Amino acid sequence: MTPRRVVITGLGAITPVGNTIPEFWNGLVNGKSGARPITHFDVSEFPTKFAGQIDNYNPADFFDLKEARRMDKFTQYAIVASDEAIKDSALDLENIDKNRVAVMIGTGIGGFEVFYRQCLEFSNRGPRGVSPFFIPMLIPDIAAGHVSIRHGFRGPNFCAVSACATGSHNIGLAFDAIRYGTADYAVCGGTEAPVFEMGVAGFNAMKAMSTRNDEPETASRPFDSSRDGFVLGEGAGMMILEEYESAIKRNANIYAEVVGYGFSADAHHITAPDPEGNGVILAMVTAIEAAGIKPEQVGHINMHGTSTPLGDVAETNSIKKVFGDYAYKLNLNSTKSMTGHMLGAAGAAESVATVLAIKNSLIPPTINYRNPDPNCDLNYTVNEAVTRNLDYAINNAFGFGGHNTSVIFKKFEG
Repeated sequence: MTPRRVVITGLGAITPVGNTIPEFWNGLVNGKSGARPITHFDVSEFPTKFAGQIDNYNPADFFDLKEARRMDKFTQYAIVASDEAIKDSALDLENIDKNRVAVMIGTGIGGFEVFYRQCLEFSNRGPRGVSPFFIPMLIPDIAAGHVSIRHGFRGPNFCAVSACATGSHNIGLAFDAIRYGTADYAVCGGTEAPVFEMGVAGFNAMKAMSTRNDEPETASRPFDSSRDGFVLGEGAGMMILEEYESAIKRNANIYAEVVGYGFSADAHHITAPDPEGNGVILAMVTAIEAAGIKPEQVGHINMHGTSTPLGDVAETNSIKKVFGDYAYKLNLNSTKSMTGHMLGAAGAAESVATVLAIKNSLIPPTINYRNPDPNCDLNYTVNEAVTRNLDYAINNAFGFGGHNTSVIFKKFEG
């Protein structure tokens, strides 16, 4: 069959800089930092005492208490963001064919906190202390399951897991499901809830996170020469993808079009990026070829940009190799400078930001840029948002294990 066009008709987000799409976008364009001292638990013995923590979130606003107790926060966040995206899409849920609605929602880790809490219960009380809901709360695919159950969506339903590339992998797979005819609509994205004792301790043990406890709001500083690691974040980002003809027929609000992706592997190291950037280059080149465009048609890349010494340089060099001299004319950014690194939700939340940048012709800044790094010499849209008309934009997301994704979005023109 001829591949069908796929458009974005709904967005949802819960993030450290805003718990709805309007709040998220307002926070990004105004350079708001979501990094703050951790209040979820006692951090006195931790090298890092701050995170991109979601505030002003009360599960009782969205779930009854019994229901909330049976969900890890990563599932709660997925439902909250999915419900916003579904409402934003204005889909008529009473009359669409729910057999044709896919749900592809991933998480890098899944029910990490419930696993930790249940291990404590087991240690203190033995097997009888373990909840019968432990396994259903833990498994990574349960967020997608809950969303489908909540709305009766019976189309393809699963969870791709690829660490910090997870959200983008699920968007790409949902794109395929629609363009090749196995679904007409899709709820897709990523979710994560790692801000708790073991989550912070684990990344601290790797020495991957910033320890700039005296000024957490400025700790995530991608491309800055004084960067010292990423800031852990939490939340979810979701999209409603829809077949083009369906969206046009119902006069839907169309944010942008999905036109291609590239997936690849570094085949190099479990955590460190390939210094030659071979996998990242392959992902971007594959995405550009799949979209049927030239590199010079891309105006913006929301980079993976984690604020790590090795990662920012490797990604910068990969962009130079793909785009040549034109790399210096791109408006690049890293919204992780504001949200922190949302792990399995990162690629999805940053794809949402990329789509909003296209829709609004406005590119959010990379904040906290003070000290130039000679190895990071591109235009990172530093400290202030920039107006630019965008025909095409890319979101890059990479994960431990060497997983790479590049997804290309296009301005919708009918």
